[in-house]
Amino acid sequence: MDNCIFCKILKNEIPSSTVYEDDKFRAIMDIGPIAKGHVILLAKEHAANLLEADDELLAAALPAVKKVAKAVKKTLGCDGINVLQNNGEEAGQTVFHFHLHLIPRYADDNQEILWNPTSPSAEELAQIRELLS
Repeated sequence: MDNCIFCKILKNEIPSSTVYEDDKFRAIMDIGPIAKGHVILLAKEHAANLLEADDELLAAALPAVKKVAKAVKKTLGCDGINVLQNNGEEAGQTVFHFHLHLIPRYADDNQEILWNPTSPSAEELAQIRELLS
């Protein structure tokens, strides 16, 4: 896509710091990291989000995430890793190219991934389950 910043990075039109690459993905350092070692795994094939990506690409995504996450944990000694993937503007997606964030977490890093849990009734949950089944 001509105006996609991640496509431009993948074409080397915009510089990036690559930490991993295979035939389907390139992992780069996030230039606005949430934590030390924040990496973005970019799909080389353009798809706006998870819902548009083909199944073969999605099947390859988690093994690539695992490989990068292990390297981040081993190298940086983080205490945990969040894997985050947003789909749609309302879900926080700002670049419409399938990608996953690997965010190292450290004790006392003062970072939070927040949401406000709701309290649906058992009946509401059953109705939604029926709709989704």
